[in-house]
Amino acid sequence: MRTTLDDLLKAEGPILADGAMGTELMNMGLEGGESPVLWNATQPEKVMAVHRAYIDAGAQMILTNTFSGNRLRLELHGLGDRAKELNQLGASLAREAADAAEQGVIVAGDLGPTGHVMAPLGDLEYADAVHAFEEQAGAMISAGIDAFWIETMYDLEEVRAAVEGVRRVDSEVPIIATMTFDTNGRTMMGTTPEQASETLGTLGLAAQGGNCGNGVVEILTVVEKMHGASAERPLVAKANAGMPRLGDDNMAHYDATPEAMGEYAVKAMEQGARIIGGCCGSTPEHIRAMRRALAGATSRS
Repeated sequence: MRTTLDDLLKAEGPILADGAMGTELMNMGLEGGESPVLWNATQPEKVMAVHRAYIDAGAQMILTNTFSGNRLRLELHGLGDRAKELNQLGASLAREAADAAEQGVIVAGDLGPTGHVMAPLGDLEYADAVHAFEEQAGAMISAGIDAFWIETMYDLEEVRAAVEGVRRVDSEVPIIATMTFDTNGRTMMGTTPEQASETLGTLGLAAQGGNCGNGVVEILTVVEKMHGASAERPLVAKANAGMPRLGDDNMAHYDATPEAMGEYAVKAMEQGARIIGGCCGSTPEHIRAMRRALAGATSRS
């Protein structure tokens, strides 16, 4: 069923986004060092199963399996020349899952960082970053996505490059951007939530906020600070399911229960977040618990 981000934002109450894709695929057999984006071609039924599980759990917005799908990241796996193909497949899988849903579900094209440091501190020139994001966005637009979600960014210049890349493809499509503040409350480049809010506010975004990082407390702090700096803008909270620990199986395990993530979702809403979801380690059960908690909180208000 089709809807638009504008329709969801105009409605009252929070918008529930999905949870993790990468850790869910790892639970299905994705091996360390293997590109999750390649599974759009080799294991499409498993990618589709993740999308469907989040929709069944109540997600109103799902992200495509393209987080590491820009050409620069794919080149690390020898897949750079398949960037357009794999991103288009990822967008098509999410579109198919959303269109089959009974409720309206937004498909957001997921754009993650390139993995390179922007010049002059690093070797990635701004124009090259823009080109990589433009290529990725163009492939997904052709598959009929509703919005773009730029996430897990630590450098505001890379966010600018991603936004420009998208705008070269479509000047009107809604763009959401979130950054990761996992270094003593700042991004790896030293940016505070307040500074990020000010700059992101100049980019014409539909929503902005924080994701990933060191668990729910960190994201709640980010939302609180961003809300204080720009209360008029829709905010995003997409936290990891607690802190990871290495298990006997050499896999990362996250310690936040579904109930704890439900409590986080309500707190995020109370602190001003409109779009709320989960990041690494979060599962459909976490999203289902968040839906129930948010429904209960909004019914009491």
